[in-house]
Amino acid sequence: MKNKRLLISVVDDDESIRESLPDLLREFGYAAQAFSSGEEFLASDDLAQTSCLILDVAMPGMTGPDLQRELLIRQQKIPVIFITAQRDATLRPRLLKLGAVECLLKPFSDADLLEAINVTLQGNQ
Repeated sequence: MKNKRLLISVVDDDESIRESLPDLLREFGYAAQAFSSGEEFLASDDLAQTSCLILDVAMPGMTGPDLQRELLIRQQKIPVIFITAQRDATLRPRLLKLGAVECLLKPFSDADLLEAINVTLQGNQ
């Protein structure tokens, strides 16, 4: 049994995602925090403890890819799973090339999310 649950942070401007995803992540056995913007996440104490980041692509202000770039600049190596409602066929390959572990299209299944998290955290051990 793990004594310290891994923290997964969710950054999404959609309130329904910020409310539902952390509950689901806790059901999966993780600690979870939600943030409404990249700026809010960067200013939080949870930045250093985050083992995986679930990040919306399109947000007002700092976008998901902007936040990912900022983390790289700060040398914060947090694996990123992008989530998006954008149906752009070029988006997923671009994000994966930039270093994302996965890019899931909304609405995604619980099983797809759990699989992406498992792949992410196995690669991060």
